[in-house]
Amino acid sequence: MAKIQAVRGINDILPAQARIMQALESAVREIFEQYDYQRIILPILEKTELFQRSIGEVTDVVEKEMYSFVDRNGESLTLRPEGTAGCVRAAIEHGLLHHQTQRFWYMGPMFRHERPQKGRYRQFYQIGVEAFGLNGPYIDAEMLAMLARLWKKIGLSPYVKLQINSLGTLASRMAYRDKLVAYFSTHQWQLDEDSQRRLHSNPLRILDSKNPAMRELIEKAPKLTEHLDAESLQHFNLLKSYLDNIGIEYEVNPYLVRGLDYYSHTVFEWVTDSLGAQGTVCAGGRFNGLVEKLGGGEVPAIGFAMGVERLLLLMETYNLLSANLNNPDIYLILAGERAEQFGFKLAEQLRDAFPQLKIMMNIGQASFKNQFKRADKSGARIAVIIGEDEMASAVASIKHLREELPQQVVGFNDLLVSLASIFAGSQQA
Repeated sequence: MAKIQAVRGINDILPAQARIMQALESAVREIFEQYDYQRIILPILEKTELFQRSIGEVTDVVEKEMYSFVDRNGESLTLRPEGTAGCVRAAIEHGLLHHQTQRFWYMGPMFRHERPQKGRYRQFYQIGVEAFGLNGPYIDAEMLAMLARLWKKIGLSPYVKLQINSLGTLASRMAYRDKLVAYFSTHQWQLDEDSQRRLHSNPLRILDSKNPAMRELIEKAPKLTEHLDAESLQHFNLLKSYLDNIGIEYEVNPYLVRGLDYYSHTVFEWVTDSLGAQGTVCAGGRFNGLVEKLGGGEVPAIGFAMGVERLLLLMETYNLLSANLNNPDIYLILAGERAEQFGFKLAEQLRDAFPQLKIMMNIGQASFKNQFKRADKSGARIAVIIGEDEMASAVASIKHLREELPQQVVGFNDLLVSLASIFAGSQQA
């Protein structure tokens, strides 16, 4: 009988990868909570209309990439392709935006029917942040400062660069759109198939084309930053001054537009040149009109999202994934039935005494030599060794597996104190 394999582009996350993803989530939670963002857990399945109204019916996501189906009640449902629309829907539905400010973050799987490639899957994991009810450029700058702090914590600061742009208000963008259509229409023969399709439906997306043959044409196109209204220009200049004031480096990219219809004013991307053509690590911006578009009031909003797989791929490229990440702290090496019985009880006592530590006990009969191999392979820092001789003398041996330190022999009654001293010293260091 043929084996059943995973759906193309939807990958398994094995324990080693899951541990790394969990460590990344811990770092994200720590940084986001410093800035008072609260976690929100959103459903994977939403009404298709939600994404059609928010993302835009002429975007690539809605036209070609969504996983949609009609359920038994005849209702069209979609596996979420992104998180912002669902976050806005939840905030409106539960009355969280009425004369209130809110700061949310979320993490979970998203789904798009794209061509699978390195670091990009059809089921992918995304971390997202949304802030509501804050209109000035301060929150834009604070969000970018929060991301800069996250890159520093996980070691990516030297490898990512910030690009920013302003899309202005809807009115200024529509006036600019007319100029853009007029420009590209006079060069229509130079447009590739995708750009010709977007010329009258979503011409700003032409600026984001990755086709090198169109680069010169795009560089000569009218620039949105030169057609901003006074309010948008002031907002953008203030944002830049905030970033300058706290020393965050950035580049103004006039061709940065983002692919979804709901963006306005500030847009940004953190990019790298280490992942090939798909160099975006994190992207976002303002979406001041989206809440009203989905049935809420006029609520200013800003947010961003980052793909977890691409973050981990970048971290792997620069050897930033610790080999000892989430490995056990203590490995119990036990030989003989009495030692195994004692060790089983000891493991529970250690977990009670040191809830912050990870304890692993050898399972199954194995020689001391093989158990030492398993302990070393596990990445544990300390091995606690108990055999028949140790049981007879009521002592245990403590061996340091990662440091050149002498092996200790301690009585059972002193074991917890000795281990506490070892790990307390490591925390102070």
